[in-house]
Amino acid sequence: MNKPKQSRNTKASGRLLPMLLAVIVVLLALILVFVLTGSRSSGTAELDNLPNYTDVKGKIVVDGLKYEKQPRLGSDEAKVKVIEFADFKCPACKNWTESYLDTFIKDYVDTGKTQLYFMNFAFIDRDSYLAASAGEAVYRQSNEKFWEYLHKLYANQGDESKIWATQKFILGFVKDNIEGIDYGQFEQDLKNHTYMYDVKEDFKIAGAYGVNGTPKFMVNGVLLPDSSYEGLSAAIEAALNAAP
Repeated sequence: MNKPKQSRNTKASGRLLPMLLAVIVVLLALILVFVLTGSRSSGTAELDNLPNYTDVKGKIVVDGLKYEKQPRLGSDEAKVKVIEFADFKCPACKNWTESYLDTFIKDYVDTGKTQLYFMNFAFIDRDSYLAASAGEAVYRQSNEKFWEYLHKLYANQGDESKIWATQKFILGFVKDNIEGIDYGQFEQDLKNHTYMYDVKEDFKIAGAYGVNGTPKFMVNGVLLPDSSYEGLSAAIEAALNAAP
């Protein structure tokens, strides 16, 4: 008497299993679509917050290097003025900073021989512009804090081929790493792209003087053909010997 019942139960179980599997597959597909859609929406929102040079209003006239607008290290009385043109997304700029900047400061800035200036040449991608405008926002509050921003941002540099210096990243980075500035003002300046004109102006000036990549260096208004420390040192020594 029990055998027919077992047969019917087995058949019912056989029909339920494919149905359950189908339901699970549908649920997993729905979850995957939700995750991917949310990820794309989040990514799109981050990209929407990135600036474009074409959005920057105002006529830019190249009429000099405008040393007075740039972050600097060293004495105003130094006989030699050195400008570094750089992009915060540039791996070679990160390498130069980590390998040579401290040595350069010790050999040439602290000794009073040169004054070092930083000028943006943000060209790699749209987050290059945002990282540069963030640097400008920090600089407008504190020249000293700008150099801290430079060191620490290079230390946290992402992949050159990817968008990583987003508004969300930079806000979090500055909040966690740069003390002693008005963070509320910085946040407002970053979100409003307050200093994008200055970033674009730097870019236009640098291009007009022949800059086409980073890092590049200029010594007393003369753009150097290479970015080696040896070449920079030789140019500085030549300028010092030529100075009255």
